[in-house]
Amino acid sequence: MIPVTTFKDQQVALFGLGGSGLATARALVAGGAQVIAWDDNPDSIAKAQAAGIVTGDLRTIDWGSQAALVLSPGVPLTHPKPHWTVDLARGAGVEIIGDVELFVRERRATAPDCPFIAITGTNGKSTTTALIAHILRSSGRDTQLGGNIGTAILTLDPPTADRFYVVECSSYQIDLAPTLNPTAGILLNLTPDHLDRHGSMEHYAEIKARLVAGSRTAVIGVDDSHSALIAEQVEQAGVKVRRISKRVPVSNGVHADGSRIFDSTDGASSLLVDLAGIQTLKGSHNAQNAAAAIAACLAVGLSADEIVEGLRSFPGLKHRMQPVGQRGQTVFINDSKATNAEAAAPALSSFDRIYWIAGGLPKEGGIASLAPLFLRIVKAYLIGEAAPAFAVTLGDAAAYEISGTLEQALAHAAADAAMDPQASCVMLSPACASFDQFRNFEVRGDAFVSLVAALDGITMLVETGRGN
Repeated sequence: MIPVTTFKDQQVALFGLGGSGLATARALVAGGAQVIAWDDNPDSIAKAQAAGIVTGDLRTIDWGSQAALVLSPGVPLTHPKPHWTVDLARGAGVEIIGDVELFVRERRATAPDCPFIAITGTNGKSTTTALIAHILRSSGRDTQLGGNIGTAILTLDPPTADRFYVVECSSYQIDLAPTLNPTAGILLNLTPDHLDRHGSMEHYAEIKARLVAGSRTAVIGVDDSHSALIAEQVEQAGVKVRRISKRVPVSNGVHADGSRIFDSTDGASSLLVDLAGIQTLKGSHNAQNAAAAIAACLAVGLSADEIVEGLRSFPGLKHRMQPVGQRGQTVFINDSKATNAEAAAPALSSFDRIYWIAGGLPKEGGIASLAPLFLRIVKAYLIGEAAPAFAVTLGDAAAYEISGTLEQALAHAAADAAMDPQASCVMLSPACASFDQFRNFEVRGDAFVSLVAALDGITMLVETGRGN
């Protein structure tokens, strides 16, 4: 835990007592703050009370005596309308911040020079975050991984001069972190997302830009127009910018030419690594992720050799295009995190002969957008509620069967792939939510790994039952 001492002996209101909210309340109390917390969910309030957190309806408190409102990132700050706590805090002139901002202030107070890498973007941020943490750890650095990737930031170990922090930041978290100042800040890309919470693409982009604007070194993808413009604006403001691209060379930064990654300074490029053969970094999207990781790790002092060694040993992000087993020429891929068509596209575009397990609880739009990739599918094995609709979309473009369950789909796909004389993959990339048959995508992915492990003649690439 990181005790938040920057609010010692001050009164702090906190709203939102889910996992990260409860961790934040504990960190504030451990640092000496006087916290009063609340939530709209009575069960969350009960958990907080059991943990010794003082709770009380924030409608009835003296807002004039509060030093801050600490808001859970899941609570609306601006759109579709501000949460009632936001209105009360603003009416009293009380600042509104989140757990990332508390970390930033604690770092600044206790170990301001400790290396801090923050990652954001619409797509790829979890893989990039995990990749950077792996590179740092494999080089022997004391590495703390947290934020939006699933570990509340204030549950990490306290900042020290030689401790490295790798933090994934959502737009919600950035919006609540006004003094965010990483050593290296990464903006991977921008496409429309979460507009119901930010009102417009322009506002969404402006929030994302804050992470790199406050960085010592800004690592910015320039393959979309919004991010390219942010790179120009941040550079004009005096921040050191390292551009990354998976499409075109850059004069100062890191770019990909197919699987080859180049580092460039003042237009002079040198080959750093070829990702060919690294199963966990297949595809152009992973070339961008690797380029960002390389640029950030160079910015915090790692050598090129340390970075390349880490890239080559990267085990992949669990449930995201993750090789989990091999039998003969067939590799088994767990991409359970692909819960819609857009998320499934990177995996489908990275392999040539795919025995595709898809389906579950359908999302709006189905898989129509994946039509250009159907030529890569040898056969599809459709499961869950989406199976009939997916069958209609596939039509004559690819062979398919309605398997019904994941167990049957995997058995049939593995048997068919075993008869294929060419190298192929059996891929779970559902393009659907899991909730019709599984509690979440993690449980679905773990079930797939367990089923793969039970196949005859399989060589597992991950630990059985946990997927990583």
